[in-house]
Amino acid sequence: DELRESEARFRSLTELASDWYWEQNDTGEFTHVSGALEKLLGTGVASFMGAAGEGAPTGWIPAEREALQEKIVARQPFRDFAFSRTDAKGSHRMFRVSGEPMFNPSGRFIGYRGVGSEVGPIA
Repeated sequence: DELRESEARFRSLTELASDWYWEQNDTGEFTHVSGALEKLLGTGVASFMGAAGEGAPTGWIPAEREALQEKIVARQPFRDFAFSRTDAKGSHRMFRVSGEPMFNPSGRFIGYRGVGSEVGPIA
Protein backbone atom coordinates (compact mmCIF):
# COMPACT_ATOMS: atom_id res chain seq x y z
CA ASP A 1 0.00 0.00 0.00
CA GLU A 2 1.26 3.50 -0.84
CA LEU A 3 1.10 4.84 2.73
CA ARG A 4 3.30 2.02 4.07
CA GLU A 5 5.80 2.51 1.26
CA SER A 6 5.90 6.24 1.98
CA GLU A 7 6.44 5.63 5.71
CA ALA A 8 9.20 3.10 4.99
CA ARG A 9 10.89 5.55 2.63
CA PHE A 10 10.71 8.32 5.26
CA ARG A 11 12.17 6.06 7.96
CA SER A 12 14.98 4.92 5.69
CA LEU A 13 15.92 8.46 4.67
CA THR A 14 15.80 9.66 8.27
CA GLU A 15 18.09 6.83 9.36
CA LEU A 16 20.54 7.62 6.55
CA ALA A 17 20.61 11.34 7.34
CA SER A 18 20.88 11.18 11.12
CA ASP A 19 21.75 9.04 14.12
CA TRP A 20 18.39 9.55 15.83
CA TYR A 21 14.91 11.01 15.36
CA TRP A 22 13.03 12.58 18.27
CA GLU A 23 9.71 14.13 19.20
CA GLN A 24 8.65 16.10 22.26
CA ASN A 25 5.18 17.07 23.45
CA ASP A 26 4.15 20.62 24.33
CA THR A 27 5.64 20.31 27.83
CA GLY A 28 9.07 19.21 26.53
CA GLU A 29 8.71 15.53 27.44
CA PHE A 30 10.25 13.15 24.90
CA THR A 31 7.46 11.09 23.40
CA HIS A 32 9.33 9.28 20.63
CA VAL A 33 12.98 8.55 19.98
CA SER A 34 14.30 6.19 17.34
CA GLY A 35 17.78 5.46 16.19
CA ALA A 36 21.14 4.93 17.80
CA LEU A 37 21.22 7.55 20.58
CA GLU A 38 21.11 5.07 23.45
CA LYS A 39 23.68 2.87 21.72
CA LEU A 40 25.96 5.86 21.03
CA LEU A 41 25.86 7.14 24.58
CA GLY A 42 24.76 4.28 26.77
CA THR A 43 21.95 6.53 28.08
CA GLY A 44 18.41 7.49 27.21
CA VAL A 45 17.46 10.72 25.50
CA ALA A 46 15.96 12.22 28.68
CA SER A 47 19.31 11.77 30.43
CA PHE A 48 21.18 13.10 27.41
CA MET A 49 19.05 16.17 26.65
CA GLY A 50 17.49 16.67 30.06
CA ALA A 51 13.91 15.90 30.96
CA ALA A 52 11.28 18.62 30.89
CA GLY A 53 11.31 20.82 33.96
CA GLU A 54 14.74 19.67 35.14
CA GLY A 55 17.97 21.58 35.21
CA ALA A 56 20.59 20.82 32.61
CA PRO A 57 21.96 17.30 32.87
CA THR A 58 25.62 16.96 33.64
CA GLY A 59 28.04 17.26 30.75
CA TRP A 60 26.47 20.29 29.05
CA ILE A 61 28.26 23.57 28.51
CA PRO A 62 25.70 25.92 30.12
CA ALA A 63 25.80 28.54 27.33
CA GLU A 64 25.11 25.87 24.67
CA ARG A 65 22.23 24.41 26.67
CA GLU A 66 20.72 27.87 27.25
CA ALA A 67 20.99 28.80 23.55
CA LEU A 68 19.13 25.64 22.53
CA GLN A 69 16.47 26.13 25.21
CA GLU A 70 15.92 29.73 24.05
CA LYS A 71 15.14 28.51 20.54
CA ILE A 72 12.70 25.91 21.85
CA VAL A 73 10.93 28.35 24.20
CA ALA A 74 10.59 30.83 21.30
CA ARG A 75 9.16 28.04 19.10
CA GLN A 76 11.90 28.64 16.52
CA PRO A 77 13.11 25.96 14.13
CA PHE A 78 16.81 25.22 14.35
CA ARG A 79 19.13 23.48 11.92
CA ASP A 80 22.46 21.85 12.70
CA PHE A 81 22.67 23.36 16.18
CA ALA A 82 26.15 22.32 17.35
CA PHE A 83 26.87 21.43 20.95
CA SER A 84 29.29 19.31 22.90
CA ARG A 85 28.81 17.02 25.84
CA THR A 86 31.07 15.28 28.28
CA ASP A 87 29.91 11.70 28.71
CA ALA A 88 29.99 9.61 31.88
CA LYS A 89 33.50 8.37 31.00
CA GLY A 90 34.85 11.94 30.67
CA SER A 91 35.06 11.90 26.86
CA HIS A 92 34.16 15.13 25.06
CA ARG A 93 31.83 14.57 22.10
CA MET A 94 30.31 16.90 19.51
CA PHE A 95 26.71 16.70 18.23
CA ARG A 96 24.38 18.49 15.84
CA VAL A 97 20.64 18.61 16.26
CA SER A 98 17.87 20.05 14.09
CA GLY A 99 14.28 20.55 15.11
CA GLU A 100 11.03 22.22 14.20
CA PRO A 101 7.95 23.10 16.19
CA MET A 102 4.76 21.16 15.49
CA PHE A 103 1.31 22.74 15.49
CA ASN A 104 -2.14 21.17 15.25
CA PRO A 105 -4.60 22.24 12.48
CA SER A 106 -5.95 25.05 14.68
CA GLY A 107 -2.44 26.47 15.16
CA ARG A 108 -1.86 25.33 18.76
CA PHE A 109 1.74 24.34 19.56
CA ILE A 110 1.90 20.59 20.25
CA GLY A 111 5.64 19.94 20.48
CA TYR A 112 8.87 19.59 18.53
CA ARG A 113 10.35 16.99 16.23
CA GLY A 114 13.81 16.65 14.81
CA VAL A 115 16.94 14.68 14.15
CA GLY A 116 20.38 14.51 15.68
CA SER A 117 23.82 13.20 14.82
CA GLU A 118 27.10 12.73 16.56
CA VAL A 119 29.81 14.69 14.77
CA GLY A 120 32.63 13.02 16.63
CA PRO A 121 34.88 13.17 19.66
CA ILE A 122 36.64 16.40 20.52
CA ALA A 123 40.39 16.00 20.73
